[in-house]
Amino acid sequence: MILVTGATGNVGSALVRQLHGSGASPVRGLTRDVTRAAFPDGVEAVEGDLARPASLKSALDGVRSLFLVPGMGADADVLTAARQAGVEHVVLVSSITVRTHPHLPAAAENLAVERLLRDSGMSWTILRPTQFASNALWWAASIREHRSIRVPYADIGLPAVHPADIAAVARTALTGPGHRGRTYALTGPARITPRQQAEALGTALGHEVSVEEISREEAHRQMAPFLGEQTAHAVLDLMGGDVNDELLEVHDTVSSVTGSPARPFRQWATENVAAFR
Repeated sequence: MILVTGATGNVGSALVRQLHGSGASPVRGLTRDVTRAAFPDGVEAVEGDLARPASLKSALDGVRSLFLVPGMGADADVLTAARQAGVEHVVLVSSITVRTHPHLPAAAENLAVERLLRDSGMSWTILRPTQFASNALWWAASIREHRSIRVPYADIGLPAVHPADIAAVARTALTGPGHRGRTYALTGPARITPRQQAEALGTALGHEVSVEEISREEAHRQMAPFLGEQTAHAVLDLMGGDVNDELLEVHDTVSSVTGSPARPFRQWATENVAAFR
């Protein structure tokens, strides 16, 4: 039995579909509200909350492999509950910022969870993705209403990764040999700038999406009310204010682990075009 946490999220939902499609193991999807979960037939929906590890007892019953998205609850207690339930292997989604920007609070939190997992006594595989292609959904309202985006660092490109590729590496690690004790940096197949992302979205939509480059200060004023001062600065650093060679590096991990090439951003744009109409 494989338990997928975050099973309705961008990565978790793709992983549930891929595991179900492979038929390799019985799959259980964790959700806070089973009435709102739409899983494929044959996938067991279980209710639980990572913020309340005691609620996970039935969800963990019989589970041997766990896909864990951290930061959604009491990670130390979740790992303890998993170990006590007999979980043998955990695939953890961390972040490439653990390496590239370890001074950022979110990176430090991810690193702490990585260390907890390594010290847990369970086998582990750690995934460190870069920027998600799905971060473009931040622009959805602006594109729907104005056919434009306003962004800082419009011409700095990061190798954004398709969430389905993160799921594909997780599926391979959960179901195949040779991945325990491994840490994988995950990126897309090429760097892509916000301007190029807007072009790809425009192609998918059938109309131009214009780009207005704004200053970091203006972007921070817009983001801080939603993210907080510190997080807004951290996000802007990762968007282009404090990039380094390691953050810009393109890795072939997706293809080497799964045997399939990493999906380009334009594929994500085509698959998700409805969100921008």
